[in-house]
Amino acid sequence: MTKNKANPQPIVPESFTFKAETKQLLNILIHSLYKDRDVFLRELISNASDALNRIRFELLTNREVLDPDAELSIHISIDKENKMITLVDTGIGMTRDEIIENLGTIAQSGAREFIKTASEAPNGNENNLLQVIGQFGVGFYSVFMVAEWVRVTSRSYRLDAEGTSWYAVGEDDFQVAPAEKNDRGTKVEIKLKEDALEFLEEFRLKEIIRKHSDYVGFSIYLGDEKQQVNKQTSIWRTPKQDITEEQYKDFYRQLTLDFEDPLFHIQLATDAPMQVYALLFVPAKVDRGMFSIRKQDGLKLYSKNILIDEYSKDLLPEYLRFVQGVVDSEDLPLNVSRETIQATGMMARLKKILTSQVLKDLEELARKDAEKYLSFWQEFGVFLKQGIASNQPEAEQLQPLLRFRTSAHAGEWSSLEDYIQRMQPEQKMIYYIVGDDPKSVLRSPHLDYFSSRLVEVLLLTEPMDSFMLMGLSKYKDFELKNAAVEKADLPEPPESKPVINDPIPDTELDHLIEIFKTQLGEKVSDVRSTKRLTQSVARLVDPEGSINPEMQRVYKYLEKDYTIPKKILELNPAHIILKNLLSLEGGSELQKAIIDQIYESALLVEGLHPDPASMVTRLEQIIEAALTSSSAGKEPDPSVE
Repeated sequence: MTKNKANPQPIVPESFTFKAETKQLLNILIHSLYKDRDVFLRELISNASDALNRIRFELLTNREVLDPDAELSIHISIDKENKMITLVDTGIGMTRDEIIENLGTIAQSGAREFIKTASEAPNGNENNLLQVIGQFGVGFYSVFMVAEWVRVTSRSYRLDAEGTSWYAVGEDDFQVAPAEKNDRGTKVEIKLKEDALEFLEEFRLKEIIRKHSDYVGFSIYLGDEKQQVNKQTSIWRTPKQDITEEQYKDFYRQLTLDFEDPLFHIQLATDAPMQVYALLFVPAKVDRGMFSIRKQDGLKLYSKNILIDEYSKDLLPEYLRFVQGVVDSEDLPLNVSRETIQATGMMARLKKILTSQVLKDLEELARKDAEKYLSFWQEFGVFLKQGIASNQPEAEQLQPLLRFRTSAHAGEWSSLEDYIQRMQPEQKMIYYIVGDDPKSVLRSPHLDYFSSRLVEVLLLTEPMDSFMLMGLSKYKDFELKNAAVEKADLPEPPESKPVINDPIPDTELDHLIEIFKTQLGEKVSDVRSTKRLTQSVARLVDPEGSINPEMQRVYKYLEKDYTIPKKILELNPAHIILKNLLSLEGGSELQKAIIDQIYESALLVEGLHPDPASMVTRLEQIIEAALTSSSAGKEPDPSVE
């Protein structure tokens, strides 16, 4: 290596200014972090590995490249005298424009989130900042944790490409200039800070490489003797018994830059019907980190250890798109198009193998570790519901994986199997109710009939639930029925309490119904009494022949202008409110206000929101009437309590 590098800048540099977010990020890296900085080498090796993967794929179909026979490898050298580390790869290289794009900017949304989180670390505490770095990852910029300055020299694989040099000290700007470089690839030169000289020790670099980059699929050479440091065996081809839990986690971090441990991993090695190696991960959270290098859904697809698709969306059904990982098959051809591979049916077979394995492992997790499975469910349950809604071939296999809150166990999650085990002796169906949230749906008048008979009802309160029900009409031998629609005839339990209040006599009830019809007019399609209410004063139901409530919700989600059909208002003839309503002066403003309020309260319970302003005015009117009655010396009817 050339000595005396006091001024390494290009002779004729062109200056560019870092974006504001990038400058703030660099300031945090340079001035706030002093330990656990070995991540910089992992990031540089990861970038080099990506560049090598890209040129290897290019060489499958194009030999008209610079240095087509060069070994695909990474070389790291140490210059103790000049306090420098140099990392060289023979990857795809970069043009001038690519260098400016890749090294001069950073995703602004990610930078803002990183800076916001870092600034909130208590008192700038170093350990807290390191956790922030771990959460977001910082890619190439992590080199400035140890570097006084950095120079990157690169030449693209294209035959007519020229070398370009990029130089920065981690301040406001960077310089770019033409550079002499005869071979393809990228060279990163790092002048170490005085407090980072530990990285000049060969044993220290070996330690970092073996910890973070042992499974990189290219040779990593260290020092003048060019000794290979990494095993180079792909972790997904390594037997399970030879991999530690920490190695799984570390590979996941390299793959995704998600520094929160994955929830669990799935490793597969099979010879039939195809030879497949796969290592898949389920993240702990559904949201990707702002700095995640996996910007799209899809698995990394390899053929014979060669990357052929960075984001393959054909390996798993869409409802499993949250799964991250790599798949490698000996049976996939290297040099044919994606369409050709699909035409052979190979991708379909591969998809079937992987989907079956993922669902099998989820079933096992649910059976062996219920707590961890519930963590999975609360993050990714909506995806499994989507699988059922979209009528996937595996829909029946997905059903046991579903979890629900119920009217009898609102604070817990229950499977459909749990529900069946708790069914009443005469019960022949699984009942559910659809609503906006668990608290409001528990107050639904539609539950009165079922609660009085100790029949449990599934509480479906997510938007996806209505879509899911389109593909979930039956579980085992039990049909699923909407409690708001189903006219179940269930026996009362022996210990049920007798009804205290006698119903309103028929003639008076008919009169009351006419009063409701007159007041509500076209708002409802009909008003009638029902014996299915025990605690509630009224409820809304759909006329015969209407589409069911869950389909109404589907239309409402898909069409903003969709109008809910008029409903029937059913009254509880034994409810004290209706009895007292009859005692009010016929046609009085108070009687009208109470009828309107009964109707709009029923709308609220159904998730159909009336005009809040008019409701407030009406409630004030009712309260005022109640207070006036009280101050006039009338005792409240004790039966109301």
